[in-house]
Amino acid sequence: MNLKRFFGGLLTILGIVGLIYTAVIFAGTSGETRDIKSLIIYGILGIVFFMSGISLVRATKDEG
Repeated sequence: MNLKRFFGGLLTILGIVGLIYTAVIFAGTSGETRDIKSLIIYGILGIVFFMSGISLVRATKDEG
């Protein structure tokens, strides 16, 4: 198994989890500054992990 594909899949899964966690926080937020900061942090990290994982999987060619 290709290590780059595995790492790309792991990053993609972490990104999806981060985005889902952001949605959960958004659903239960009361509008405080702390809630907004956590929304921004987890949302940006989720997007970065998801996009980097997808691009790593797409850029890695199958061998064999």
